[in-house]
Amino acid sequence: MAAPNSVHSRSHSLLLLQKLLNLRDSASPLTLVLDGLEQPAQPVLDEFMTRAKISKTKVILLSFATVKKPQTVDVMVKAAGRDLRLVAKELAAHYPVFDPTQPREKPSQRAIILIDSLNSLASTAPSSLSHFLSSILTPAVSIVSVYHTDVPILLPPSFNEYEPHPFTILNHLATAILRLSSLPQEIDRQKARNRAVQEPEWGLKEDREGVIIGLKPRAPDQDRGVVVDMELRRKSGRTVTEKFILQRHLLAAGKSGTGRITLLTDHAMFRPAEADRDDAEEPESTFSLGLTEKQRRDREGIVLPYFDAQTDIGAGEGGRILYEMGREDDFDEEEDEI
Repeated sequence: MAAPNSVHSRSHSLLLLQKLLNLRDSASPLTLVLDGLEQPAQPVLDEFMTRAKISKTKVILLSFATVKKPQTVDVMVKAAGRDLRLVAKELAAHYPVFDPTQPREKPSQRAIILIDSLNSLASTAPSSLSHFLSSILTPAVSIVSVYHTDVPILLPPSFNEYEPHPFTILNHLATAILRLSSLPQEIDRQKARNRAVQEPEWGLKEDREGVIIGLKPRAPDQDRGVVVDMELRRKSGRTVTEKFILQRHLLAAGKSGTGRITLLTDHAMFRPAEADRDDAEEPESTFSLGLTEKQRRDREGIVLPYFDAQTDIGAGEGGRILYEMGREDDFDEEEDEI
């Protein structure tokens, strides 16, 4: 049986991710999603959009790479190659009504801005990255931005080499960071760790020449899901880290509902060894390993051999050996003298 503290910690971690995905109580004004070719961020973005639709939150897509507006998006604003000041004004025109003179009141309607790729913005305007993201934030708006970790950033010649890298700035500004990886690949890595062999690598880390192939489709009977490594920075300054598994389910007519979220340690492959020992049942045997009440009383009533020799009888004779001869013993006077 799990300890109460462990159960509370597990429930608390799941609740934090639920609040983050539901955009409740401004859990994270700026969420940074780190993906790659081996695990795109689309399943996580779909989860954000699905929950936004349920809570009637307006979904605004700030497009740097998307050409066609998805059906789950309310408004799409194209930003590739445009002046960032004009982009910010166009975004503000689609924001829900909010009275800035009453900052303590909760907004009646919220909006979420999805940025499909920060890589192009970091390459074209690295010095304006922090100012632009801060300018489009309001108490009624949350930002969920995607950064591709395997896409290089080409900094302009005018960029000051002493300035921090755009990726460093993003990690500093983000109030929540979600690092994504493929569940099947994490399972393969865990299997390698269990066998104490080198972990397999995919994509760019393979260091192989040729065409880079991303996440391959898996068989229906294999595990599907996204491993989400969450780093949530609370208002108190405390950082909460936990790993989860997000599994999306398709409903009828191609529609999708909210995904299933579990802790990574709940998966059989990643369960700690201590939990396996705690959950293990008593070993099976052909005889009983316990004692009945009668057997326990009989055992307590047994007098150990030479028990009388343990009694201090004075004159330094404590600990002597007392031996009673039996009928089959052969008395030897010489041994008695010794």
